[in-house]
Amino acid sequence: MSRIAIVGAGAVARAMATLLARDGHVVGLWSPSGAGTADWPAASRVIGWPGSNERSATLRFTGIDSGSANVAVLPNADSVAVADYVLIALPANGYATVLPEVARRLRDAQIVLFSGALSLAPLWLADLAAAHGTRPTISSFGTTIVTARTDGPGVRIMTLRSRLDVAAIPASEGERTLMVCTDLFGDRFALAPNALAIALSNINPVAHAAMALANLTRMERGEAWPQYHYLTPAVARLIEAMDRERRAIASAFGLHVRTIEEHFQHSFDVPLTPLADIAAELHRRRGGPPGPTSLESRFVLEDVPFGLVFYEALARLADMPVPMMSATITNLSTLCAHDFRNENPVLAALRLDGETRQSLLARCQGRH
Repeated sequence: MSRIAIVGAGAVARAMATLLARDGHVVGLWSPSGAGTADWPAASRVIGWPGSNERSATLRFTGIDSGSANVAVLPNADSVAVADYVLIALPANGYATVLPEVARRLRDAQIVLFSGALSLAPLWLADLAAAHGTRPTISSFGTTIVTARTDGPGVRIMTLRSRLDVAAIPASEGERTLMVCTDLFGDRFALAPNALAIALSNINPVAHAAMALANLTRMERGEAWPQYHYLTPAVARLIEAMDRERRAIASAFGLHVRTIEEHFQHSFDVPLTPLADIAAELHRRRGGPPGPTSLESRFVLEDVPFGLVFYEALARLADMPVPMMSATITNLSTLCAHDFRNENPVLAALRLDGETRQSLLARCQGRH
């Protein structure tokens, strides 16, 4: 039994918390704003968390499994210091304010797991911790381990992915991280060579930005649209074009990442067919999930500045053009009245403009 602190209280954080608590682990969640846990019902049993006068709450979960789990509601970032493992489940726009607070509390050799990290945020967290004199192991998943939706003070868990990749900083801690992930979530992980390979394996920026661009007026007018049904052959062609650029960036750094079709096969056990056919099959099986109904969606506000803009920055390091990604960034910036190329504080913090391909790879391996 392990003590696990989860930073974040959104759908993915709640889903992971309920799965871990169900399996006997002691779980605490810290909502940096406090809003994410404010309405959770009190638990009948107090979850002890050392050094904290936290309250305990009952989270109800439905979907692939149903039931309830008792968790600790952690009052502040200090509570992560006593955890065996720390799980980061934040939207990317929370990195700049929350990660510096977490970094100050981490211990040497403590394992931190990022759920679906964007923009090499794990590398930045490692840098922040090092500035405070500590060397935790900072690990990241290639995508979220679950797909989920908040349901009042509970959560609906729609998917528990069958396979996903994980990598560690330093990379020499990869095998230990793999053992921890397997212990917590089961035998569903494969070890990637380094954190950059994980960052480039994330297909969400490519898929979400293309779907947002092609369905922008539906989002703007708040219309209902199931994502996979509207991933039509035309939208698939745009996704495939940007996906080729993503894989070309990886190749320029000497890395191999899965195609988007292989990603879906890996995650959802669908046949390896053309992308539009995969989308049709997922719609047949699931009938969703629903697409966003506002331009203020992570499909745009997260996946463009923290995803596509990050990929574009890596392409500059490799001295290669990515015309489809660049055009999509420019078009969505204009349509959404944002300057997305200047809305990713992690890029500036990582100082990528002063890197070479070799030096960035060395940093991602944990060699400075």
